[in-house]
Amino acid sequence: MSVTVRGYAAFSAQQPLGLFRFDRRSLRPTDVAIDILHCGVCHSDLHNARNDWGNAVYPMVPGHEIIGRVAEVGAAVTRFKPGDAVGVGCMVDSCRACAACAKRLEQYCENQATYTYNGTDPHDGTPTHGGYSERIVVSQDFVLRMPDGLDLAGAAPLLCAGITTWSPLRHWQVGAGSRVAVIGLGGLGHMALKLAKALGAEVTLFTRSPGKEADARRLGADHIVLSTDAVQMQAQAGRFNLILDTVPYVHDVNPYIPTLSTDGTLVLVGYLGPLEPALNTAPLVLGRKAVAGSLIGGIAETQEMLDFCGRHGITADIETINIQDINTAFERMQRSAVKYRFVIDMASLKAIA
Repeated sequence: MSVTVRGYAAFSAQQPLGLFRFDRRSLRPTDVAIDILHCGVCHSDLHNARNDWGNAVYPMVPGHEIIGRVAEVGAAVTRFKPGDAVGVGCMVDSCRACAACAKRLEQYCENQATYTYNGTDPHDGTPTHGGYSERIVVSQDFVLRMPDGLDLAGAAPLLCAGITTWSPLRHWQVGAGSRVAVIGLGGLGHMALKLAKALGAEVTLFTRSPGKEADARRLGADHIVLSTDAVQMQAQAGRFNLILDTVPYVHDVNPYIPTLSTDGTLVLVGYLGPLEPALNTAPLVLGRKAVAGSLIGGIAETQEMLDFCGRHGITADIETINIQDINTAFERMQRSAVKYRFVIDMASLKAIA
C-alpha cells in the first residue's frame, strides 16, 4: 500500500515553500523504503523551486542530498536490510540500457536519468518528490551505503556537492603531483578543496573576496589567489593541470585560461548556460588547453567517493536547520551567507501537526 507522508513543497515560483502531504508508492520487489534523517539544501533546489531553469512542475518537493535509515525492503532486495544507514543522491533511476548506463555513467543516460525530484517515474508516470520529506522509496540500485563512522548529517552534501567535485577529479586523474585550482569557495568549492587535497594534489583557491585565506587553508588550500589582482593572476601562468569552476552564476572564465598548463582543463561544475563574455579560443588552440563540463557521477562512482570520505573522515561543513526555516535558508543561500551547506534535520517535521 502507498503511504501518505509529509514534506515541504514549492507550489509556484513565487510562493514560499510550505507543508505538503503526498503519497509515497508501495514497494516494488527491488525497492527500499527509507526514513529520512537529514537532507542537504543544494543551490539547485533554489533554482528548481523558483523555476530558474524553466522546467519546474508544481507542487515540487526538493532535496537530493538524502541520508536516512532503511525502514522496509521489497521481496527481491538483496543489498540492504532494515536499519542500514543509506543515502540517495540526484538520481533514482535511469534507462539502464544505453551506452552511458552500460558504462555505469547513469548521470549521462541517453534517455535521461530520472531525477530525485521534479522528474517523472518511468514505470508509472507519477512525479518524483525529493528529500524535504519524511520518507522516500527508491530502487536498491540507486541507493548508496553509508560508511561506518561517518557523521550522517555532515555526509548529506556528499550526495551532490561531494560527487559533483569528485567526478571530475577522478576523470582527470588527480593525484600526487597534480596541481589543482578551485574557483569559488561555497558548497561545491569547499568540498573540492577537501577532496583534491585528500587525493594528494597541490591545491589553490581562486577567490574574488579578500579575507578567506584562513578558512581556505583549513579546508585544504595550499595557496590563495585573489582573482581580481592582475599581478597575482599573472604569477599563476601555465600552472594548473585542472581547474574546477564552482561558480553558480554567469561569469568570465577567460582570465583563468592562461593559468592552465599545456593540456590543462578548466571544468565547469557550477554554472549551466551561455558564457558571457564569449570564450576566447586563442589560448585554447595555442596551448592545447580545454574548457569542459561535468555533471555529478554515476552510482558506482558515488559509492567510491563515499567510501573514500569514510576512510579519510571527510564530510561537509554544515549548518543544521529545521524544515520550518527552509525559506530563510533559501534567502541566505542566495546571499552566500552560509558556511558551507545547510542540512535539514528532518526530525523537525515531527513538531508539525
